[in-house]
Amino acid sequence: MTTVSEATGLTDPHGAPGPLLASGTWSDVFILDGERLLRRNRHRDVSAREVELLQLVSDAGFPAPTPFSVDGPDLVLERLHGPTLLQSLAAGETRLSVGAQMLADLHHRLHAVTPPADAEPGQVVLHLDLHPANVILTETYGPALIDWTGAALGHPDLDLAVTAVVLAEVAVDDEIEYARGARALLQAFLSECGGDPVAHLDDAVRSRLSNRVLDQDERALLPAAADLVRQVVHA
Repeated sequence: MTTVSEATGLTDPHGAPGPLLASGTWSDVFILDGERLLRRNRHRDVSAREVELLQLVSDAGFPAPTPFSVDGPDLVLERLHGPTLLQSLAAGETRLSVGAQMLADLHHRLHAVTPPADAEPGQVVLHLDLHPANVILTETYGPALIDWTGAALGHPDLDLAVTAVVLAEVAVDDEIEYARGARALLQAFLSECGGDPVAHLDDAVRSRLSNRVLDQDERALLPAAADLVRQVVHA
């Protein structure tokens, strides 16, 4: 894989390579051109594991952005065009039942990808942050999955449990306008996804707590979110 400077022609590795598309707590995303983005981490280099697993699933035909180059904190990725599933759901352009099926289908397709040679028996590639804001509705791939910073190997039901907890976090937050819709989406997702996410809820909560993007208010919602997932499954 080439370096970012070779891929972009940048002479100043710390300069802005193009228009800023998005800015988060830990990274910024710049537009390089119509086909490529650059994600620049602020505090750490790009994880070799992230790039390895993203390359693996992309090569296997899973709908995810192809990684083109990496250099320290900089990762050049394929640019995917389209609204997020979250935007489409909020606009009423995608029904909740269809959105739930998309989430479940992405899980099933991802977990069917042959894992790398160092995977232990029963382990698959996990995204560990698969939710509507990380799904892009593209014309090229259909629903595609972005933001692979937390990708790892593990039991597929853990991935399902993390998605359920993320949806439940919104559903139990009375301050959010879409709480009722999130609960309906959670119910539909759990009816579609199969597996046994409840068995991995504690690990899913720990995974969410390790997410440095969450603020204290969001962390405080996690016990209630986990309880809601259990209630929905056992209803």
